[in-house]
Amino acid sequence: MKERDLLNGDLYCITGEKYSLGRDNIRVVKEMIAGGIKVIQYREKNKKMLYKYQECKKIKELTDQAGITFIINDDIALALALDADGVHIGQEDLPIKEVRKIVGEDKIIGLSTHSPAQANNAVKKGADYIGVGPIFKTNTKEDVCQPVGLGYLEYVAENIDLPFVAIGGIKEDNITLVKEKGANCIAMITEIVGAKDITNKIKRIREKI
Repeated sequence: MKERDLLNGDLYCITGEKYSLGRDNIRVVKEMIAGGIKVIQYREKNKKMLYKYQECKKIKELTDQAGITFIINDDIALALALDADGVHIGQEDLPIKEVRKIVGEDKIIGLSTHSPAQANNAVKKGADYIGVGPIFKTNTKEDVCQPVGLGYLEYVAENIDLPFVAIGGIKEDNITLVKEKGANCIAMITEIVGAKDITNKIKRIREKI
């Protein structure tokens, strides 16, 4: 099993090519790495599998060289084909127990959660970390639930003994609120991939937290 401090990085960056100002994911990931990001998740829902595989293969070369944790969103087969560090799943994906059978003990399994009951269940079922959100309204996912707010984040920080990442609508101008409620690792998509200067944006965000 990967070390439980896998989310020690302060920012958890997620790809989103449609928001990347015309840049491809390879270029964006290179800028994330230059900015000192330690955890990167590949999330591209609408691309063909072969394209995703070829793109992720290049990204994994970059993350391996930099010693960065590389997580694949949802796609267990892709994560295994690439020998990625882990996979992130949602509440409507395969149960954690079944995912563990497929990926083995050495892969990280992250699970999105939206309520205290889901967070506690993730602990019981053996998730390695959980996503907590969406904290604020977000438009990067079509099937996302309503914002859970800062109250749920505070609950997790005080009651759940698992690494967690806060996610959903988090921007440079509200990230201090998220940090104040106990989030040590914070996921961002559009705020980073949509920045003209990604490394400088990361620097400015870090100054806030």
